[in-house]
Amino acid sequence: MDVEAIVKKMTLEEKAAAVEGKLFWFTQAYPELGVPEVQVSDGPHGLRKMYGQGLTITSVCFPAACATACSFDTELMEKMGQALGKECQAEDVAVLLGPAVNIKRSPLCGRNFEYISEDPYVAGKMSAALIRGVQSENVGTSIKHFAANNQEFERMYGSSEVDERTLREIYFPAFEIAVKESDPWTVMCSYNRINGTYSSENPWLLNDVLRKEWGFKGLVMSDWGAVSDRIAGIAAGLDLDMPGSQGVNNESIVQAVRTGKLSEEALDTAVTNILNMVEKYVSHRGDGAADGKKAEYLLDRAADHALATEVAKECVVLLKNKEKVLPLAKEETVALIGGFAEKPRFQGGGSSHINSYKVVSALSVAEKYGAFTFNRGFSEKEDVIEEDLQREAVEAAEKADKIVVFAGLPDLFESEAYDREHMRLPACQNHLIEELLKTGKPVIVVLHNGSPVEMPWADEVDGIVEAYLGGDGIGEAVMDVLYGKVNPSGRLAESFPMKLSDNPSYLNFPGTEHKVNYAEGVFVGYRYYDTKQMEVRYPFGYGLSYTEFRYSNLRISRDTFTAAEGVTVSVDVTNIGDRAGKEVVQLYVSDKTGSAIRPVHELKGFCKLALEPGETKTAVFTLDKRAFAWYDVEDGDWRASNGTYVIEVGRSSREIEYTEEVHIIGTPEKPPVITPDVQMGELLRSPYTRDYAMELLKPFTVKFTRSDSETDEMVEAVMRFLPLRSLRSFQGVTNETVDELCKALQAHIDEQLKGAQSR
Repeated sequence: MDVEAIVKKMTLEEKAAAVEGKLFWFTQAYPELGVPEVQVSDGPHGLRKMYGQGLTITSVCFPAACATACSFDTELMEKMGQALGKECQAEDVAVLLGPAVNIKRSPLCGRNFEYISEDPYVAGKMSAALIRGVQSENVGTSIKHFAANNQEFERMYGSSEVDERTLREIYFPAFEIAVKESDPWTVMCSYNRINGTYSSENPWLLNDVLRKEWGFKGLVMSDWGAVSDRIAGIAAGLDLDMPGSQGVNNESIVQAVRTGKLSEEALDTAVTNILNMVEKYVSHRGDGAADGKKAEYLLDRAADHALATEVAKECVVLLKNKEKVLPLAKEETVALIGGFAEKPRFQGGGSSHINSYKVVSALSVAEKYGAFTFNRGFSEKEDVIEEDLQREAVEAAEKADKIVVFAGLPDLFESEAYDREHMRLPACQNHLIEELLKTGKPVIVVLHNGSPVEMPWADEVDGIVEAYLGGDGIGEAVMDVLYGKVNPSGRLAESFPMKLSDNPSYLNFPGTEHKVNYAEGVFVGYRYYDTKQMEVRYPFGYGLSYTEFRYSNLRISRDTFTAAEGVTVSVDVTNIGDRAGKEVVQLYVSDKTGSAIRPVHELKGFCKLALEPGETKTAVFTLDKRAFAWYDVEDGDWRASNGTYVIEVGRSSREIEYTEEVHIIGTPEKPPVITPDVQMGELLRSPYTRDYAMELLKPFTVKFTRSDSETDEMVEAVMRFLPLRSLRSFQGVTNETVDELCKALQAHIDEQLKGAQSR
């Protein structure tokens, strides 16, 4: 396809039609111009291709993002992406709609199960890996939902009121990392407004940031039904309106171009971006096979299910293992309790819901592992205490050696389109767990949920296994972990607060009057909990293993460097246990310069190491300027200030094994703004004015001198916040005197800046 030539041949009416979808899942076709239609399909953790009236093909459900994020394994994500890409090719799908990388601002967001993390670095790196995998099979991805889409409440109308620094540091980086590292074919804009402007018609978002700053060259499409003003959207950089307006907007687009309200150049750009995506896909389709598909793209559901199961095993997080109650032994009799053992909750509701061809439950494979009994114990659909079910479960538990309760959130508790109302499990489940604890037998709880839950029994049970929504092989994966065939290596990609009200967004979620105020700013997730030194149920990055690891020999390539030079950090990790295992090494950076209000530390690197007993491997991290920087809105750039930073290496945000100071010769500190209102403390603190101001102001500050040391401290404190203009209170100091002091200080600063530039 010669896209440029095709666009020149198209009529204005054809162009207007080309920028909206056709039949919900397709782009427009122009056979006479050699342009076929191509299909897009929901993801992001399986192929939800629709056909007929509301029907979807049978497919494989891989673990949802809430689970895969806990693997902290980018190679695994890329491998999963390759499988999804092959499935798309087999089903003639050009673009898989995912991954979803919106930040987990609140545990209540109904779509959190589809999102990767509360941390933008993890979300960016893991999504970039998935995109690389899918697109290696010449299938596009649509990273979503851009941007600040962190709740379902009023998602199609509400405005996320959020400052630019918070956008840049928390809500943009996952998209930025993916765009720069994996070049997704498409970006999907979100439903919501950002500071009053819809994402679908926001030129700053779609053109200035996404295209000009980050260099995105692909197609921007809308979320389904996200378009408000189509003309404004095209002008702002929204190329494709999905699923389209059934032609309703076509005439308005034509008229907007003819009247000059919309430039035809902007429309041509949108059409070109769409056709480039179509050409990219169709140019690599088929090799003469009978069905038009390459042999390697014939759908192999069994192989993909096996891969989904292997992925799930890497994602399970062991949260508690009191007195090594796990792994279970084959000779033990185990009471399996809970309907999720029989029918696991392995995915969330909404547009990502997969028609899975095969679901393996823990109960269906239990006989391979050891002796067991099974009782439902409670309804997994309703929050009702069923006395008979509970009694039968307790009686069976009393006869067993150990009890495993499969608990979790029912389908109706979390889904696309609405948010959770609380962070609790159904009361009937909590009640049964309390009753089982009364038996005196060891109790292990397996959780099937898409986001954190409160655990009132956490201190009393012996074991907790977080399975999340682990895809259609989760039953086998969980049993392998419970019985030690797999050593759990998942680590939490989000914090578990003790209770909902501990969450930093609690007072501002979901908002009122069509607005939600992101008042917590950059203090999201562990950035808040750790800075506040607040007790959490389980911290970010946390997870246990059946073996033990020792950290040693932290090495930093240099202790003083410029922000442009960066630094390399390495640490040795040894498996000192008796079985093979995997450790997720995490690197955090703490800014001690005081140049901005920042979290106590932020994750800037992670590495998953597979280690045999006694084996040592080295985790290596390369840190660039962005690893140390914060976004300075006044300068419109990232600032890594001069001063001291601390490198922290450990196993979670609360388990730091090593710390080491480094010093950056970074962005120079800004000089104070010289006016009569400048505080004397600023002048005496700034490296630009400190020595000079001390001499210049000595004739005036000497009037504050006292002999008593305690009084001196008081005077010093007063001076710290005393504006220069306050010198007028002294006899002989006039407005002209203050003005002359200001001129002298400014001249000195200008001289300092000139000298710095010449160096």
